[in-house]
Amino acid sequence: MLKRKHIDCDLCVVGGGMSGMMAAIAAAREGVKVVLMHERPVLGGNASSEIRMWICGAADRDNRETGILEEIALENLYRNPTKSFAIWDTVLYDFVKREENITLLLNCTCMDADTEEGEFKYGRTRKIKSVTGYQMTTQCFYEVSAKYFCDSSGDSILAPLCKAEFRIGREAKSEFNEDTSIVEADKMTMGMSCLIQGRETTKDIKFIPPEYVAGIPDEVFENRTPNIYNEAENYWYLELGGDRNTIEDTEEIRDELVVLATRMWDFIKNSGKIDADKWDLDFLGFLPGKRESRRMCGEYMITQRDIGDNVVFDDEIAYGGWPIDDHFPGGFYNKGSVNTSRWTYSPYSIPYRALYSKNIENLFFAGRNISMTHMAMSSMRVMATCSLLGEAVGKAAAVATKNGYTPHDVYLNDKDLLQTLLMNEDCFLPSKTRKISEICKTAELNIKNDIIRNGQDRAHRIYETNEQNFAYFANKNEQVSYSFEPSQIDSVHVVFDSDINRDTLPGGHCERIHSTRANHLLESPQMCMPKTLCKEFKLIGELNGEQFEIAHIENNRKRSYHININKKLDKLTLIPIDIWNDDTENIPVVSFDFN
Repeated sequence: MLKRKHIDCDLCVVGGGMSGMMAAIAAAREGVKVVLMHERPVLGGNASSEIRMWICGAADRDNRETGILEEIALENLYRNPTKSFAIWDTVLYDFVKREENITLLLNCTCMDADTEEGEFKYGRTRKIKSVTGYQMTTQCFYEVSAKYFCDSSGDSILAPLCKAEFRIGREAKSEFNEDTSIVEADKMTMGMSCLIQGRETTKDIKFIPPEYVAGIPDEVFENRTPNIYNEAENYWYLELGGDRNTIEDTEEIRDELVVLATRMWDFIKNSGKIDADKWDLDFLGFLPGKRESRRMCGEYMITQRDIGDNVVFDDEIAYGGWPIDDHFPGGFYNKGSVNTSRWTYSPYSIPYRALYSKNIENLFFAGRNISMTHMAMSSMRVMATCSLLGEAVGKAAAVATKNGYTPHDVYLNDKDLLQTLLMNEDCFLPSKTRKISEICKTAELNIKNDIIRNGQDRAHRIYETNEQNFAYFANKNEQVSYSFEPSQIDSVHVVFDSDINRDTLPGGHCERIHSTRANHLLESPQMCMPKTLCKEFKLIGELNGEQFEIAHIENNRKRSYHININKKLDKLTLIPIDIWNDDTENIPVVSFDFN
């Protein structure tokens, strides 16, 4: 008999990819007790060292996703200048382990769920009581009981285990009047990829291919010829399986992908068509990165029509902006292009109601499995967007925990609070502006620029600000102060400029915007901190002439701070001391306000 252990918590998150991590961290920071169950040895899912897909998101300028994802990206720039995947894994691991409210179960596969049937609120018919996972390293079963569950497993493992309603495949054009050529609904999806990565060296290196690649001729690479010297080359088109079942047939598809990926490297090295004598195979993935499988059915199902019509939702909790990027089921062997890519509004609005189940009372979901059609998913599936969805679920679970709500109660009663919590943690909501207290609005400010208290925490074209007028450029050690009548102050909000567009980093576009690298060239640059970011600052509180230090941050790697102080004050002072750019004396302060 194998051991069994039981854990009680508020929120159990199944799946430790980027969206599951964000859900767990966001909830834990609000005091929620979280168990994060992940079946792999490393965190990050498709972004981890096991798969190595890029974290992509809203594609246009000024749209970079912030919140916890930006915290991670900045920490990675600081700790990982060569974009080592080994260090990247430790960065993700550290962000979870530093949260005392998270119990992390790695190498633990969710395999069962205990549910209760009944007539629950808002027409729900089931409720999850616990899930059971098997941890292979300890040969131990973990039963996790929780008030709420979040499925961020990608494949929606909780759907079959708890009978949550879900969809899989492509909808017919007639169902939602989407811009698709699919006349009859089918079970086809986008495929999965096993990636390769190369490293340029200073010596000639041979590659001797295994016998299993012999059946693939050079001709199949005529329309898929890679450019290993291009920093944007990440071999995403090594894709198969959309014409099969991307869950049940994964092992079979993986075998074919490994052969295809190995043969691709053989072509690069030995075809004579690419200058690759000094290149070495640095990585070949044996765990496929999936793009699509089950999608849960929620209170609302997002369609491509919502995206195309630029619908703004009153329960907006995140945004997208990746193109409608639909990959053909045949993948690599599709005649012609592997995918079709169409422009979308960027940013576009994503509603909270798509993040919880329509028939399971206490089930959230976050990631590529939220409630959306296949066409909508072809845009929203990318990991930066999914990270925002995870952070929204974490905050929603916190609101639900503190009030005894169901996920739908949060929508009915407290969606404004949910949006406020997200904006306080630096999550950009395109249709919303962070609210500023009346006392802050009327306080005497010792500088003539009011822009630091307008509730807009970034430059963006949807605002009336621009890149030259989104921040107050303070001198080093300048005191920026509010004076007001003695009042109870709950919190202080400070935002600096982390160079969202990454204009101050070295390299080309892909090097600057991505946290990891596909190919390592001899000339690949070492990363640095954004030169616009404040490196050191102090925050001083004062009452009747008596000062105290609220915060003194040195070696700063964050762009946003929302600090709870709960003190009576009559003055608040921010002192930007230093910046990560040695060549300037000015430090951009995007926001400095209080409530």
